[in-house]
Amino acid sequence: MRAYLAEFLSDPRVVALPRWIWLPILYGAVLRKRPPIAAEKYAQVWTAEGSPLAVHTRRQAELLFEQLNAPVAYAMRYGQPSIAATLPRMEDPFVVPLYPQYAVSTTESVIDCLPPGTRVLRDFHADRDYIRALAANVRRYWNANERGERLLMSFHGLPRRGADVYEQQCRTTARLLAKALALKDADWQVTFQSRFGYARWLEPYTQPTLESLARSGTRKVDVVCPGFVADCLETLEEIGITARAAFHAAGGERLGLMPCLNEAPEWIEALGNISGRKNR
Repeated sequence: MRAYLAEFLSDPRVVALPRWIWLPILYGAVLRKRPPIAAEKYAQVWTAEGSPLAVHTRRQAELLFEQLNAPVAYAMRYGQPSIAATLPRMEDPFVVPLYPQYAVSTTESVIDCLPPGTRVLRDFHADRDYIRALAANVRRYWNANERGERLLMSFHGLPRRGADVYEQQCRTTARLLAKALALKDADWQVTFQSRFGYARWLEPYTQPTLESLARSGTRKVDVVCPGFVADCLETLEEIGITARAAFHAAGGERLGLMPCLNEAPEWIEALGNISGRKNR
């Protein structure tokens, strides 16, 4: 856990502070305190097969290979299998960062790892097949579960400074999803989660919004996370455990966390179509 956090948090795309300021803080304080906290959170969502993110990503790659009948490999920006170890095995690779919305701290961080000239998809936030897959996933959840009074579309947060493109793309995704679901404006809203540090991040924040809704009398809320194509710590623990407990403590009765796209057939088809269209 310490090695993973060190790699992640030492990436200048993730924490843009001058190295001479940030690295002493990282190695002197953050990496002493955060690993056991993060390990405890991961333990709550770990599966017999391993990390949910790794499991779903591997399955997505396997299913995409079956659909395309062409070589498909997956890699992790941090941890294993690494981009550096995976890319040389691919002939003329086309890289698809699984971040639907473009951000410097995610998409550009992947591009930093690629040789010059590598073909790469920058975003697919408004792709019709991606939106269609999201809508199908929401409908499937509603068909199997009681529908909440409000739908929160929770995206990963970023520091507000420099996040204009990312925020605009998140809100475009949300608007297109709401349109596909024929939702009224009062039925849904966008929030941002996973704040880290003390800077002002994109707002409104997810957990405080859930608490406010509960206190104002909204008893049943559904949460979908369109920016995550696979369930992970941020969805399963941050929303499914921590935010749910906060919602209940504030008076809410039920928080329905919708699964991410994971291995949904509409998503695998969409991913194949996205790869095919952009790779021409």
